[in-house]
Amino acid sequence: MNTRAPSPPTAPIALPEAADTLLRHFSADVREAYTRVVATRDPAAADLLVLAIVADHRPRPGAAITDEATLAGDLGFDSVAIAEMVFFLEDLLKVNVSNAEIVRVRTVADLRAFVRHKLASLPHA
Repeated sequence: MNTRAPSPPTAPIALPEAADTLLRHFSADVREAYTRVVATRDPAAADLLVLAIVADHRPRPGAAITDEATLAGDLGFDSVAIAEMVFFLEDLLKVNVSNAEIVRVRTVADLRAFVRHKLASLPHA
């Protein structure tokens, strides 16, 4: 017989208003990854967040998101879709991304590395 009390339901993660608005349709795991990114710059959490954002913005919903997948060729991003995703990342992570920086990002791995680099240059919260 199991005498352990059931675990209480997990409360939704409280996010700052702007982040809450941007992440409102993402899963609790993604929202929790965002809080870890902000607090600790955790690279694994940053990867989870980036992959979720790519999945949310990809023009070809069925396309597989792998490190080798190219944003344009494999996932169907055009310049407008890439700009929308970059604006989302800028707003969410409070970073600035120049056109010169983003044109060097070709694959999902490039984007993950780029976001990690940007986060490493920010002060901790």
